[in-house]
Amino acid sequence: MPEQNPVFGVTGWKNSGKTTLVSRLVAEITTRGFFVSTVKHAHHNFDIDQKGRDSYAHREAGAQEVALVSGRRWALMHELRGDEEPSLDEVLAKLSPCDLVIVEGYKRETHPKIEARRVGSKSDRPLAPDDPSIVAIACDTSLVGEALPVFDIDNITSIADFALKQSGLPMRKSSDRAVS
Repeated sequence: MPEQNPVFGVTGWKNSGKTTLVSRLVAEITTRGFFVSTVKHAHHNFDIDQKGRDSYAHREAGAQEVALVSGRRWALMHELRGDEEPSLDEVLAKLSPCDLVIVEGYKRETHPKIEARRVGSKSDRPLAPDDPSIVAIACDTSLVGEALPVFDIDNITSIADFALKQSGLPMRKSSDRAVS
C-alpha cells in the first residue's frame, strides 16, 4: 500500500477565516517548492456542476462518476446516491502523491491541525480544549495564558513554518524553489 501523504489541518467555526488561511498557506508553501493538495469538507449540499452542462446531464441520468477532462485540468465527480459520506482517510487515499495535504474542516478527525479564530465567527467557544489534535491557534486577537503556540492569523510565514515542521517536511524559504 502506498505511503499516505503528510496531512495538516485547519479547523474552526464558520467565518473564522479557515478558507483564507488555507489559501494563503497553499500559496506560501507552494512558493517554497512543495507540491500541495487540499481537501475541503462541506457541511451542506454542494454542486460543482451546473444545470445545462453535459456533465450535469450525465450525473442526472444516473452516472455514478463523471470525469471532465480538458487540456488544462480534469475533475472527477462521484455521486454517493445514498451511500455514506467517505471518511477522510478514504478521500486521502484517492489523492495523488504530494508533499503535503492541507485539510479544511473535519473538526472531529485526529490529524494535527491549527484552530482559526476570528472575532465575529459563528462561535467564540475555543475548540482546542476539547480536541487534543489541535496543535496551535491562529487568531486575530491576543490570547493570554494559552498553552498551545499562538500565531497572528496574518503571519502566514510563521504558520507555514510550523505546519511544515509538524508535517516532518524540511524548512525552505520562498526563494528555495527546489522540487522535492
